[in-house]
Amino acid sequence: MSAPIVIHRPSPTGGRRVTIRGQIAGLAHDDQDVAEFLRRAGLPDAEQLLDDPAWVQWRGGRAHQYEAA
Repeated sequence: MSAPIVIHRPSPTGGRRVTIRGQIAGLAHDDQDVAEFLRRAGLPDAEQLLDDPAWVQWRGGRAHQYEAA
């Protein structure tokens, strides 16, 4: 089973697309943006989930880095 939260590769202009259970949540420019998307999706302790591979899959770049590819 894959992680329900995917943080995609950095875009050429900066930021990373975030999907939650296959639905686009938005474009994150830092961990706080991701945490807000997760909070809106009903996950209040999002900061605790960012490094848990059962919850979050970081694709196409290093975790926690959002600058342009």
